[in-house]
Amino acid sequence: MISRCVAVDPAEFAREHWGRAPLLSRSADLPRDFQDLLSPDAVDELIAERGVRTPFIRLARNGSVLDRECFAGSAGFGAEMPDQVDSAKVLAEFAAGATIVLQGLHRLWPPIIDFVRTMVDDLGHPAQTNAYITPASNRGFDPHYDVHDVFVLQVSGEKHWAVHAPVHRDPLPNQPWTDHRDAIGALAHDRPVIDAVLAPGDALYLPRGWIHSAMALGDTSIHLTVGVAPFTRYDIAHRVLTSLADDADLRASLPMNLDLTDHDAVGSEVRKTVERILDTLKIAAPEDAVAQSISDRFGELTRPAAVRPLQTLATISNLTAATPVQWRHGLIGSVRRRTGTVELSLPGRTITFPDVCADALDAIRAGRPATAGTLPGLTEEDGLVVVRRLLREAVVVAPA
Repeated sequence: MISRCVAVDPAEFAREHWGRAPLLSRSADLPRDFQDLLSPDAVDELIAERGVRTPFIRLARNGSVLDRECFAGSAGFGAEMPDQVDSAKVLAEFAAGATIVLQGLHRLWPPIIDFVRTMVDDLGHPAQTNAYITPASNRGFDPHYDVHDVFVLQVSGEKHWAVHAPVHRDPLPNQPWTDHRDAIGALAHDRPVIDAVLAPGDALYLPRGWIHSAMALGDTSIHLTVGVAPFTRYDIAHRVLTSLADDADLRASLPMNLDLTDHDAVGSEVRKTVERILDTLKIAAPEDAVAQSISDRFGELTRPAAVRPLQTLATISNLTAATPVQWRHGLIGSVRRRTGTVELSLPGRTITFPDVCADALDAIRAGRPATAGTLPGLTEEDGLVVVRRLLREAVVVAPA
């Protein structure tokens, strides 16, 4: 799906642009426009008919986010929650120049759910999608940078973008643009690195930290932002240090009467600590534990494909040896052989099977469609037992 967002070969994008430099891609060089993901009619449907609630919607005007009371309220009998979108209030604010932001569309809108799932597969990092609907000749936010990478996909209308080089390259999530507000404000008056109008079907990639602002032109502008939260070497370093919590020497208190205002005295302790860390890592490198921690965090940030409860129970009830099933898309898991058993390790849980099931679980984990009657190492009857359990545990699904 990355090929829909960039007008260069994915390998070239990874080498020259990912995390390094912006890329402007014109519709003439991309496969198609983005109306299939979110059209103007779809925006109206989400606001008028889908019961969207805050924080899945917010409004902004002239760089400031509007209070929820300006566009949300109770939906009447049977839906008294006060955080639901009020379409009439949204109309009033939009007509007065406010930008509508539809957030978390990768959880709400089926075409974008599928699109983002494939983007995660292509990029290998967590992703999400918001939509920005800006009335003619208005802007939503001041010049700023994001702490995640962004793919901007222009759906309809036109928007003028000004992009400047970073004042703080590769910011972490706890390093927001407001920490550099003055520097960004000064740089925004300089000549941009990219000064371009995005028309329908155009796309723009911005690595985190690149300063940007945008203004709609003559018509209402709709664009999607695919935000990508890349894992970094800082994430690895943080988890390496966390793994050292079992070292009693590192947990020990600093000396009594140490003058914490004496840089030389504290610096000596810093040197001793760094030496201890290096010695500990040489003895017991934590690669496996850190890798597992990264994998667990990735699983928390990237939800697997949703299951359909009623359809799943119907599949279980009607299961035959020829019913195809396959591993649930995006579900993280591994098969581990133990003495006498085999474990299917999943986020937050482990399912244990007899060791005779090992080859069958490996075949299912490979992701290809399988049937109870063709699982290696199992009889047809045993295959049905295993598949029923995997369906009930939301590990496998029946292909659509």
